[in-house]
Amino acid sequence: MHVQDSRWSSAVASGATMSAASGGRPDGTRTTPLRVDAQRNLEHVLRAAREVFGELGYGAPMEDVARRARVGVGTVYRRFPSKDVLVRRIAEEETSRLTEQARAALGQEDEPWSALSRFLRTSVASGAGRLLPPQVLGVGVAEEQGLPDHARLPQQRTPPGELRLMSEEPAEDDAGAAELLDVVGQLVDRARAAGELRADVSVSDVLLVIATAAPSLPDAAQQAAASARLLDILLEGLRSRPS
Repeated sequence: MHVQDSRWSSAVASGATMSAASGGRPDGTRTTPLRVDAQRNLEHVLRAAREVFGELGYGAPMEDVARRARVGVGTVYRRFPSKDVLVRRIAEEETSRLTEQARAALGQEDEPWSALSRFLRTSVASGAGRLLPPQVLGVGVAEEQGLPDHARLPQQRTPPGELRLMSEEPAEDDAGAAELLDVVGQLVDRARAAGELRADVSVSDVLLVIATAAPSLPDAAQQAAASARLLDILLEGLRSRPS
């Protein structure tokens, strides 16, 4: 799993200026249609970014993305004036995809546990867990002083420097993350109310399962088999057991 911190601020002023000059917005969208070759380059860059960030995490350099896309790094920066803009684009797309998968499971499965397990299996198979941003996963490294009790999940008390789950409240301007947490929360609430999900399992736990069960292996068949096996084990850990 690649969970790495990344700056999620807006593009810097100089980047915004570059984007405006090229007919686009600071968030990487455009106000005018792209030429055919420019559209092709954009698709190559986005595909390469998903692959590179999925394999190496969001800390991977833009040069790696350009190399994988077989374009010059200048081409990448002309479309995405800063790495932050590209990272945000990829993360938002993956968050949206997960939300749709959760909504489909919620609407198409009558049994609460079947709905939750379907969402997890679909999401792990799609590889979305390797590209979720940290604020959606709610994962961080505990500081020396830690967070106040009200900002931490009750079941997770960890020593300084260890992995912990943080508050499930997303950033105020992250509507996509809030929507994902809301829909997954409905899946979690239904399964918990039916007595099929452990009472101490949170939304963050479920999303962390998706990220954990998405190892990056060089062989696609091995990766799929490893993900399926690991998810089976994690699902067993989530299920409620009779007293």
